Amino acid sequence: MPATLEGRCHCGAITLAFSTTRRPADTAPRACDCSFCRAHRAAWVSDADAQLIIHAHRPELLRRYRQGSFAAQFLLCGDCGVLVAVVFEEESHAYAAVNVGCLDTRDAFAPVVAVSPQALGPDQKTARWRQVWIRDVRVMA
Repeated sequence: MPATLEGRCHCGAITLAFSTTRRPADTAPRACDCSFCRAHRAAWVSDADAQLIIHAHRPELLRRYRQGSFAAQFLLCGDCGVLVAVVFEEESHAYAAVNVGCLDTRDAFAPVVAVSPQALGPDQKTARWRQVWIRDVRVMA
């Protein structure tokens, strides 16, 4: 039975619902070692079989930022600056991962593990995202 983990940016302009069958205690967030993720202290969780709904209550505050390979978009709040998710879009399909720091249950997760996606080539990186990121993604702005 899926559990819905809720989260938000600090000011509440962006909320999200991450529905997964994975238990937080058994899920280790992945901390990317790129300078952007390190600056935001981001650690990512995903589940290919999960669902993610992101709702921008104030659409003008939903900021999209691309860096590195420019393949993925980081979703941030333009008011409080919180990084909530990363999305990769391909042929009208979206894949995503959630920044565990914006989830209400952030402290219930297993210890963070370091990962280095920069070591992967562009095709390897997107293949990995297709494999492990959330496949049922809706961004409502």
